[in-house]
Amino acid sequence: MVRLYSLFVLIDLALIVIALIDCLSAEEHAIRALPRPFWVLLILLVSPIGAIAWFVAGRPARPVKLSNGTVWRPGSGFPENERPSAPDDDPQFLSKLAESNRREDEKLMKDWEADLRRREEELRRRESAADDKTT
Repeated sequence: MVRLYSLFVLIDLALIVIALIDCLSAEEHAIRALPRPFWVLLILLVSPIGAIAWFVAGRPARPVKLSNGTVWRPGSGFPENERPSAPDDDPQFLSKLAESNRREDEKLMKDWEADLRRREEELRRRESAADDKTT
């Protein structure tokens, strides 16, 4: 039983040392989930769960080889030449949108003006009909 317990202690100690070395040698910006000091405390104080958690959730993600042969590092985003452009970055789209909005605004303004003229004519007719009745 003592041998089994000492084996578990050695495995735990090795896991803690490897996790600490890996944590302290990782780039600060690449560490996931928590800042480095919290990972160090977690690895040291919550043994062996902290070390296992480091390897599962805190360790920097590995680069992924894509089907086209390029290597993509998680968190590196898109290369500038492959970055998708949003419609609001396209000057041609923006000019079409502005022209469309201008046409809609002009149509709406014409409709309002026509409605206003119709109402004014109707009001004048009512006033003239009311004047004719009083005289």
